[in-house]
Amino acid sequence: MRIARDSRYTGPALLALADGRVFRGSGFGARTTTKGELVFNTSLTGYQEIMSDPSYAAQLVCLTAVEIGNVGVNEEDEESRGQGAAGLLVRSLSPVVSNWRAQGSLHDYLCERGVPGMAEFDTRALTRHLRDKGSVAGVLSTEITDAETLVAMAQATDSLGRGDLAATVTTAVEYVWDEGSWDNEDPLPAATEIIAYDFGIKHTILRKLRDRGMRVTVVPASTPAKDVLARAPDGIFLSNGPGDPASMAGPISEIRQLIDGCDDIPVFGICLGHQILALALGGSTYKLKFGHHGGNHPVRDEADRSVAITAQNHGFAVDPRSIGERASVTHVNLFDGTVAGLEIEGRAIHGVQFHPEASPGPHDSATLFSRFADQVRDYRDARRGQIVDGPCP
Repeated sequence: MRIARDSRYTGPALLALADGRVFRGSGFGARTTTKGELVFNTSLTGYQEIMSDPSYAAQLVCLTAVEIGNVGVNEEDEESRGQGAAGLLVRSLSPVVSNWRAQGSLHDYLCERGVPGMAEFDTRALTRHLRDKGSVAGVLSTEITDAETLVAMAQATDSLGRGDLAATVTTAVEYVWDEGSWDNEDPLPAATEIIAYDFGIKHTILRKLRDRGMRVTVVPASTPAKDVLARAPDGIFLSNGPGDPASMAGPISEIRQLIDGCDDIPVFGICLGHQILALALGGSTYKLKFGHHGGNHPVRDEADRSVAITAQNHGFAVDPRSIGERASVTHVNLFDGTVAGLEIEGRAIHGVQFHPEASPGPHDSATLFSRFADQVRDYRDARRGQIVDGPCP
């Protein structure tokens, strides 16, 4: 394939897979070499959200949309303070940035983050390879062009989403979030207090919680359950994040103590938070062949059989046979029948595998935040009507 030489690109780039497959293209973004698990994402828009989502830590993301970069980047669409994907792979980088919200180009954005990109290669061939062969480690370089060297680096890499990657992206210190969505000029007053465990939390999730009147204190992934319950919050949120949920023995144990230590407090988990919730209930998870990454996943609500189109980003799933009688499956992914949601019957504790906060969308499941907000307010009001000795009524 001809390597494009124009102002969009900085020179040749090379992607080497651990199984020996090599792709050559044109580099953009940072001049560097990086490694990670290769995944493909079928979203048509939202590349800045993807690149700044901590759930993509240690991953090289191939976007299946043909042209990327035309709407530029802006501060309001950032999902983290510096975490995100390790590299970006696209068919073509737009030569023009044209959007009223744009504050910069994708190329400059990746340079600032120290992330390399590669374009002008067959992304469809790479996507088919991953679909057929499954997850594979790879090395992306915009500075080294020797294929044998990079293949050897990829083969020496164990970067398939294993391990406790959440520990590498979680906040080091707790902080309070008090910012609503950029297009919401009138968020509800902060009338309830919740604690959010940060396993790689996205800013849009925090904004959606704040929009609905929740004051959010974000705490590190390793925060003990006793410290959370001692604050007597009105609710607990378990965030998204990267890595293998089964490797997170510490957080799983703490969430189990939260569930057992307070019968009525609402708990809501998204993506990795959903998986940790399942593991805390005694369930198990397994790695998917190539994961779910994109904004077009149909999910069925088992309560009313309605179907929502959702955004998903995960490489592991909950084994429905493992959750026992204590919990039940509430949502199912219609692509492959995997668990997309669960709840503890009779309690305000639930999790979903998809992203109801997805920015730029779809927004079919945004009402799940409203449901959680209602549960949090009900719990707060119930506690106010009782004489409470400790964090739980």
